[in-house]
Parts: sequence; C-alpha cells; structure tokens
Amino acid sequence: MFSPDLTARTSPAAEGSRAPGPRRRVRAVGAVALLGAALAVSGCGGPVADVEPAPEATDPVCAEAMVALPDVVAGLERRETDSQATAAWGDPSAVILRCGVPVPGPTTEHCVTANGIDWVTRDDGEFWTLTTYGRSPAVEVLFDDTRAGSSSVMVDLAAAVGRIPATGGCTTSAPTQAPIPQTDAPSS
Repeated sequence: MFSPDLTARTSPAAEGSRAPGPRRRVRAVGAVALLGAALAVSGCGGPVADVEPAPEATDPVCAEAMVALPDVVAGLERRETDSQATAAWGDPSAVILRCGVPVPGPTTEHCVTANGIDWVTRDDGEFWTLTTYGRSPAVEVLFDDTRAGSSSVMVDLAAAVGRIPATGGCTTSAPTQAPIPQTDAPSS
C-alpha cells in the first residue's frame, strides 16, 4: 500500500548535484526507492509527481507510447510528472509508469497477457509491479492495489504500450500459481 509518509521524501534532483550511488543490489529496495521518489510532490506550483526516469527513458519508442497514454487509468486522473517517459495517476499517486526500464529476460515470475500485452507481475507486499515482457524498451507500472485494480491498469494502458513493438511474449507450460489482484478499488 502506498504510504502517505513517502510524500515527504525528496528526489536526488531536488537535493542538488551528487555523485551517483552504487547500483541497487536488491530489486525490492530499488522499487521502494522509486515509489518514494514517485510519491514526492514538488514544492513549487502544484502537485507534480517527482518520478525517477528509467535508464532508457530517452528511447524514441518510449515517446510513441507516452503520447498515447490515457488521461484516466483505473478511474484515476493523470497528474503531471517531472521526468521524461514517466506518468502518474491519482493524488497521491496510485499508479506510476516509467518507460525505458531494463527488458526482463527469461523468468519464472508470473506472466499474464491482457489485451495483447504481456506483463510480468510482482507483489512485494506493499504494492504491485507490472513490467512488459517481450517489448523493448520495457514499461514498468507500480500500483496500489487498494486503489487500482490490476485488470483496469493493464486494460487502460494496453493501447499506449501496444505502440512498442512486441518481439516475444509469455509462454506457459503449466497453469499459473500466483493470482494478480482483482479490482477491489473504487471505480470513481
């Protein structure tokens, strides 16, 4: 669940110039840091979501997807963000998108197809992460399943993400074991 405490954090950009830190060793730590940065709100001129850009955010294919993003995802209004190839919906942010994250390789993680888009799903206990599978650059979506249902998020983003050409996809040799969250979120 997205914690209101995270809105008080500042991003490295807001703190001024510093040398880059060591690479993240644990994906969960990186995701929590991203979530904290994404929920921080700029102090000047309105509620702008401060989202850390993905390593390949400048890829021109990301621009194709970004211009097609919807104004509403899972019933939540889109907010302005301060980084290229990022988007956020809800205030505070309940859905955060970054284009240009590393393309996932072969995985045993849960993979699901929704409206022609393959997603690798992960639940860290606080929030869910969806990462496109078989598309380069990859798109990552973090969301609070108490405010946005996974099916709504995947369906609402499908047209935009579909602008990134598919080069592969999920394969299933056995029934999936891990469920993804269903829509318990309000639809308004």
